[in-house]
Amino acid sequence: METPLYEKIYLNLLKQIETGQLQPRDQVPTEKELADQYQVSRITSKKALDKLVQIGAIERIRGKGSYVSDTLPDFGTLVPKNDDEQIVRQSQAVNGLIGVIIPEFFSDFFGRKMLRTIEKRCSELNLNVLVKLTYGCQEEEEEAINTMIQHQVKGIIIYPVNGQHYTASLLRLVLEGFPLVLIDRHLKGIPACSVYTDNKTAAQNLTEFLFTQGHKHIAFVSPPEEFTSSIEERIQGFITAFSQKGIGVNPNYLLTNMFSTSPVFNQSDEFFEDQIKLREFIEENPHVTAFITCEYEIACVLTQVLKSLGKSIPNDYTIACFDHPGTLYNDLIFTHIQQDEELIGTKTVELLHKQIHGENVPIQNMIDFQLVEGNTVSTITMPANSHSK
Repeated sequence: METPLYEKIYLNLLKQIETGQLQPRDQVPTEKELADQYQVSRITSKKALDKLVQIGAIERIRGKGSYVSDTLPDFGTLVPKNDDEQIVRQSQAVNGLIGVIIPEFFSDFFGRKMLRTIEKRCSELNLNVLVKLTYGCQEEEEEAINTMIQHQVKGIIIYPVNGQHYTASLLRLVLEGFPLVLIDRHLKGIPACSVYTDNKTAAQNLTEFLFTQGHKHIAFVSPPEEFTSSIEERIQGFITAFSQKGIGVNPNYLLTNMFSTSPVFNQSDEFFEDQIKLREFIEENPHVTAFITCEYEIACVLTQVLKSLGKSIPNDYTIACFDHPGTLYNDLIFTHIQQDEELIGTKTVELLHKQIHGENVPIQNMIDFQLVEGNTVSTITMPANSHSK
């Protein structure tokens, strides 16, 4: 196991004190100076200084900084002579509790497999997991983060709440360099490590697939964008597919006001409202032959509405979506984008583990996907005597 970066800083400073390069009452470099020198986060340099304080090698004087102690510890008892013993002690030092913050309990069509993978990988790394639910509420997210910090977690994995504004606690974690990984989305303008699907390319590929089946009038259905990167990027991918085909997207075909899948709202009321919106959309847009829905649940609501109107899938309408639980819940297998939940979960834990060790990690980490064909897409064939315009 590679020595954690904070441990390297600690050992370097300890050696300077032991050899007399730093004398008693000499000022020690600040957290910022060490962070700049070693190209690490300030939380990493702080951990190194904290460890020196714990063994009595340095003292902190409020408002002035850190200084080498007048009375130094016995250096012979501080560093294990056996390298294997050192590695074991370093491993034990970084293991402990991490936090996982999610909107609600994940479902079978997305999230549950990822959460299981996160727990399994943490267990392999001897990390315990504390889970908190936000139910899609920013106030709950704020409280969950504060609770995690009170429990002295070593890092946090968070599925951010949808919305235009980031919570103050989340921003504070990023600014302080606290070990943190966001899943499913990234925050614009915020340098927080994120692991998410290549949503733009996925939506573009799904739209292009429907083009190959002869569909031109395709609608996109989703919750509001609300500065939620995953939804924004799926809409961008949808529009890009039209652009590259030289076709303009009819703005009326973007139906982005679905709320029934959000944990914030009363789902029974919103489900009824979404049904009304979809029914009106279908009646007002008779040329639409295919739908791409941002989520599996929306595809299910759409299916119910179409059946209530006496329509058949795929004979009358084509539906494609993101994610799918398989044949357990529905005889319809939607053509869909399958996100690699296991890879997302594994990558997330490993990036967090590296940060806990004081290592720098990439900010944006996109995960590939798979387009899975189901039985909900029909093929539209042009009449033999027709000419495309």
